[in-house]
Amino acid sequence: MSPVSEKSPLRRIAAIAGPLMALVFLGIAVWLLDDGLGREGYVQIGSAIRLLPIGTILLAVLVAAVAYAVLILYDVLALAFVGRRLRLSQVVPASLLGYALGNNIGYTLIAGASVRYWVYRSYGFGAGLVAAIATFCSLGFVLGCVWVGGAAFMLWPLPLPGWLPLPWSTTRPLGFALLALLACYVTLAASGKVRVRVRGVQLALPSLQLTLGQLGVATLDLLTMSATLWILLPSPLPFDEFLSMFMLALAAGVVSQVPGGLGVFETVLLMQLRDRLPVSSVVAALVVFRLLYYVLPLALAATWLAVRVLRNGSAGWNASATLTGRTRNLVPQLLALATFAAGTVLLFSGATPTALGRLAMLHRFLPHPLIELSDFLASLVGVVLLLLARGLQRRVDAAYVLVALLLGVGIVMSLAKGLDYEEALVLAGVLIALLAARKRFNRRASIFDTPLSRSWVISIASVLIGSLALWYFAFRQGHYAQQSWWEFALRAEAPRALRATVGAAVVAVAVAVARLLRPMPEVAPLPGPEVIARAGRIAQLAVSTHGYLALRGDKALLFSDDGRAFLMYGRQGRSWIAMGDPVGPRSKGRELLWRFRDLVDRYDGWPVIFEARAFWLPVYRELGLVATPLGEEARVDLRSFSLNGATFKTLRQAHASLPAQGCCFDILPAAAVPALIPELARVSESWLSTKNTREKGFSNASFDAAYLAQFPLAVVRYRGTIVGFANLWCGKGKYELSVDLMRHAADAPPRTMDLLFTELMLWGQRESYQWFNFGMAPLSGFGHDATVWSKVGAFLYRHGEHFYNFQGLRQYKAKFRPSWVPLYLASPGGVALPAIILDVTALMAGGVMGILRK
Repeated sequence: MSPVSEKSPLRRIAAIAGPLMALVFLGIAVWLLDDGLGREGYVQIGSAIRLLPIGTILLAVLVAAVAYAVLILYDVLALAFVGRRLRLSQVVPASLLGYALGNNIGYTLIAGASVRYWVYRSYGFGAGLVAAIATFCSLGFVLGCVWVGGAAFMLWPLPLPGWLPLPWSTTRPLGFALLALLACYVTLAASGKVRVRVRGVQLALPSLQLTLGQLGVATLDLLTMSATLWILLPSPLPFDEFLSMFMLALAAGVVSQVPGGLGVFETVLLMQLRDRLPVSSVVAALVVFRLLYYVLPLALAATWLAVRVLRNGSAGWNASATLTGRTRNLVPQLLALATFAAGTVLLFSGATPTALGRLAMLHRFLPHPLIELSDFLASLVGVVLLLLARGLQRRVDAAYVLVALLLGVGIVMSLAKGLDYEEALVLAGVLIALLAARKRFNRRASIFDTPLSRSWVISIASVLIGSLALWYFAFRQGHYAQQSWWEFALRAEAPRALRATVGAAVVAVAVAVARLLRPMPEVAPLPGPEVIARAGRIAQLAVSTHGYLALRGDKALLFSDDGRAFLMYGRQGRSWIAMGDPVGPRSKGRELLWRFRDLVDRYDGWPVIFEARAFWLPVYRELGLVATPLGEEARVDLRSFSLNGATFKTLRQAHASLPAQGCCFDILPAAAVPALIPELARVSESWLSTKNTREKGFSNASFDAAYLAQFPLAVVRYRGTIVGFANLWCGKGKYELSVDLMRHAADAPPRTMDLLFTELMLWGQRESYQWFNFGMAPLSGFGHDATVWSKVGAFLYRHGEHFYNFQGLRQYKAKFRPSWVPLYLASPGGVALPAIILDVTALMAGGVMGILRK
């Protein structure tokens, strides 16, 4: 089986269905918004915003602050759910950063969970605990929507459009259904016996007390959130009627999958309010609400994080300040989002009129053609910033340099196109924050190879659609409507804005077409002899020996740009599983891992590193991966190894008695192995038959004549016949000695392998090797903490002997008194972890059915 295969057509269709539906919803929202605005134009809406009383805005800011303070209570309840306690100063960063990102990106569960992983993992929480916390918080919000929405639809029903094919005319039946659903859930929670599965993770429902707490917190959350907008509206509208409208618009925004519900939420509310309140006042309230509840918290969170990083330098936050290497990974994410926002500001500014007073003042110093060019270039800079923000998120150094240069150009263009100093200040703020975080962007990679995720494509397309819609709404009336797009004059702002907006859209479409026409990275087949030999030469130069696994030829290989390092991987299901850390110079490994991440993202997969070592964990955290304990690697220090003492009595007896019975140990050069293949095959078949098992793959050894012929071989002969063998891996500089395939015949004398390993370690000691690597004992060392995965691993370790000899393997290796080094599974973690573990197990077992057989 090829380790990596193409997506099926069905999966390809499913992958693009979500983005297309989001854009369809956004297009419908823009169309309805045009109808809802009626004769109201850009000037009227701008005047309505300026007429909002300062006191009203300050009151809305206060209520929004209370709303975000309420959000912290979700995490407080979640910690009670998982049985952990933290100081409030430790909970606040996880909660507020998570919601500041999630509310703007639009995928609160994903973005909020990612932030919680970075923060809570720094407190020692396991992946299972963090997944439970994130799920609990999201469940609380959903329950609140069902409760508040159901009650509002029942008590203050809204009329439904006549064109909907429904037997009822109001939202009251929907409210009844929602409340009935909530009652069923509360009943199940009260029973205390129900467990649910969330993407393969089994979770107990919260207790009745916690469920009521969730409902209380969510009610406060939704009431304060809606009150923030209601305060900004003209006074005649009662709050109870508005609440029903707000919940309907909120639900529409979530279902649309448009980031932050932008446009959809506003349109649904406007369509309901346009007959009750002045349209310009409603739109002004919606714009200010979006700024206060979404943009302002994000800006404050980004500023707070940047200040903490700068204050603490490379050391980050200490335990009391709650920042570690994990949470410092938020900096590129937030700066990427800030860069995206800066590009949006430039595009939206280019699509709207410039203050005539400023334009006339500017014309005294700059010629008209330069003003035209500045307006056009500012929009082009905006769309390029949208595209480069993804590279910034991936820490690409070239993207960092270009974004910094373009922000500088954008500042100049903002001033040169209309003295837009507010816009220039926003860009300058982003630029200062970017320059302060220079060390976070040190990936030497091509910006053209950075994949755009579906959510990123949706966001860029949404901004472009919004920019075009904003141009239309701004210039559809008055003298603007009479201007032709080719007209060049100082007051011909509609044509100038249209040229800038269309130019930006053309650039975005050109980039999209170029990406579509560019062939996908080749799905790697199994490597040929030349590629395997190339990997073998790199493995020979590494002090670690696991790189020799590439010589089996059953894994795809990804090489660094200079060909000095490689990563071996396979695919099972959605998981792309790298076998171990990068092989080769460590300086090349980081970029190689990022290339692997980019490759996996292009195919919408899960990047997984199997048997990751602690040295690489900071890089895996950069990639957004979570380290889950996997087992322990046994390493014997050959410099101090000895058979003396009571501890090694059994090994000493085997070492003395077996030679007297006719056994002898020998190490054969690789050149001597081909002639012994038939005899080795007999030993291997006898071992498989005795163990009642079959050959496996990936990380597990399997008998292959061509593979064995590439290495020296340690053998034990009994009366001249080979009864046990193991092939040797020899690391560079004699740092590490290890074995891969180990087999013994059924008729071999007892403790034959004891003799083989003892003699091999003594030989390694004589040859001045430092360490003997005995390989991993899976699930070893589990049960020391209260994480879900630790408990599961400890249970499998104790009761999973039918499927794998977990305890026996560790006990056997423990006879040699090794040092135990932890190994990890680096993966996206969370609710995907069970599926990933199943994929890894299936890959090693040769398929899902192979898991059920030994």
